Amino acid sequence: MEWINLFIGFFLANVLGYGGGPASIPLMYQEIVVRHQWATDAQFSNILALGNALPGPIATKIAAFVGYDTVGWLGMTIALAATVVPTAAALILMLRILNKHRQSPVVKGMTLLVQPVIAVMMVILTWQMASTSWQSLGLWQSLAIAAIAYWAMERRKIHPALVIIGAFAYGGLVLPYFI
Repeated sequence: MEWINLFIGFFLANVLGYGGGPASIPLMYQEIVVRHQWATDAQFSNILALGNALPGPIATKIAAFVGYDTVGWLGMTIALAATVVPTAAALILMLRILNKHRQSPVVKGMTLLVQPVIAVMMVILTWQMASTSWQSLGLWQSLAIAAIAYWAMERRKIHPALVIIGAFAYGGLVLPYFI
């Protein structure tokens, strides 16, 4: 029966996640952590971090891991299908419609007005993940790591995957001696 929940959870998160992987992450969080408890906050943060470090779309990596962890190979297949198939079908259909009506003020308004909603969803997810980090590491260490990550990615233009690998290394090699 859990495989039905996997399909519905990932289907909803990805169909409603307008804007791609980043927009569907807060919806996946709600399904994975809050609604079904397939992972904890900390586990979801780790899945998200590792998924960002690997190549390819983040939604499919999260679906594959959670599906496999929940129901095994069948769960992985179901979660991936729920993530990819509806989106691929909708993409083909929607692109044909949008291209046909791309100059319409209605289409322009729809695509512009959904952006603030996605931004708010990302802010809420960021706040939840920051709260978990503060509880685990403390405020000052979390802020220092965030500042270094910002500096590395925005100022030095270091690829996010390398910053994540650096955080993993710090967490595995240095952090155990301070906690």
